[in-house]
Amino acid sequence: MITVHHLNQSRSHRILWLLEELDLPYDVTYYQREKNMLAPESLKRIHPLGKSPIITDGELTLAESGAIIDYVEDRYDSAHLLSPADSHDDSWVRYRYWLHYAEGSLMPLLVMKLIFGMLSKPPVPWLARPIGAAVGKGVSQKYLDPQLLTHCRYLESHLSQYPWFAGERFSAADIQMSFPLEGLAARVGINGYPALQAYIDKLRQRPAYQRAKKREQHNE
Repeated sequence: MITVHHLNQSRSHRILWLLEELDLPYDVTYYQREKNMLAPESLKRIHPLGKSPIITDGELTLAESGAIIDYVEDRYDSAHLLSPADSHDDSWVRYRYWLHYAEGSLMPLLVMKLIFGMLSKPPVPWLARPIGAAVGKGVSQKYLDPQLLTHCRYLESHLSQYPWFAGERFSAADIQMSFPLEGLAARVGINGYPALQAYIDKLRQRPAYQRAKKREQHNE
């Protein structure tokens, strides 16, 4: 049976959701962040990087959301409920693209937005916080915010053409995209992007999404 090693305030909700969509049995082991927001040493005993999500399945230990999704799809979704079956179909190309875009293109910008926004807060020494605030604001205004707005327009355009990222059918690419999109809504705002907002609302209404949230919050 798969065990999901879940760190609070992490990306592992996507894996819980994936397993719920496929109706697969699984266990959850919960971990709490330290005061410095880093993972506890106990998680590093599962995987040296101490990141989440991590799954264990028999002798296998696997990290990285995209790799976990690929593994679960290949091993447990022979009916292709959450992935296109035909690699020659356009939906398969879109599926692969958005599965990798989530972490390869969008998430790095959101992580930078978060980090530069923390330069005016502890643990930055208080004497350095005004400088940190100025640096963070400058980087956001000159680089990050314009880049993120470009991505918002790109996402809005795609979701105005297709109901789901792979095309006409919900897939694991939508699960992978959920975390950065919710981050985009929280940190940047998506007012003026109705297709993007409607898409996020649609994701949150899925019963499997809601069941995963309950499992995620069970020990928080």
